[in-house]
Amino acid sequence: MCGRFVSTTPAEVLAATFAADVVLESPHARWNIAPGAKVPVVVERSDADGTITRAISTYSWGLIPSWAKDAKIGNKLTNARSETVAEKPSFRRAFAKRRCIIPADGFYEWHRASEDPVTGKPRKLPYFIHRLDGQPLAFAGLWEAWRDPEGPEDGELIRSCTIITTSANEAINPVHDRMPVVLAEDDWATWLSPEPADTAELTSLLRPAPSEWFELYRVDTAVNSSRSQGDQLMVRLGVDAEDPAGVNKPPLA
Repeated sequence: MCGRFVSTTPAEVLAATFAADVVLESPHARWNIAPGAKVPVVVERSDADGTITRAISTYSWGLIPSWAKDAKIGNKLTNARSETVAEKPSFRRAFAKRRCIIPADGFYEWHRASEDPVTGKPRKLPYFIHRLDGQPLAFAGLWEAWRDPEGPEDGELIRSCTIITTSANEAINPVHDRMPVVLAEDDWATWLSPEPADTAELTSLLRPAPSEWFELYRVDTAVNSSRSQGDQLMVRLGVDAEDPAGVNKPPLA
């Protein structure tokens, strides 16, 4: 799964990286993004004259299907499993024609460690995961536009999104058995196209990204609170810190 991630890259850098034509809304730098927050998205839209525009904007994290009667359903739809996304009613219409990329500078996952000696409950220790080359991660996502059916006809239109997950690669699996789908640059255009695409072609993109792309290491449990912010959340704990997943290696020289 993906429950928290980091997005601090400025909008103009994201626009250059993802070849966006326009920035509709600039995302704020956040070091601990939780479900329900506004997150950056890259989308392509086809205008009435057939012109396709690629844009950077911000959508609410937690997909609200167009048929939903209540926006609260988005709380349960922050992730979509790659294995069922093409068929599941909550996602299949968006999968067919409303796909997006959600840029991230990294994400957090929690490893279940030994029991807490005081409470007796399993502890969850956080790890930060990012690309070794420093480039943004391109999460495969879906988006929807929703207007409250019980509200006025001119009520607020809410655009929302979800992150697609897949089985973890060898690097991430010691911490968690799922990871976000991270698209290769060569696949961005196919994934973003608003035109109908072959389901088999699209689902073939929803695979674990190569292990060699990633570095992961233990970080402080301050990130456990969604209220915590700041780049200190991404600081590597010393190599003598408890590391049940066995991946907290020294930084590369």
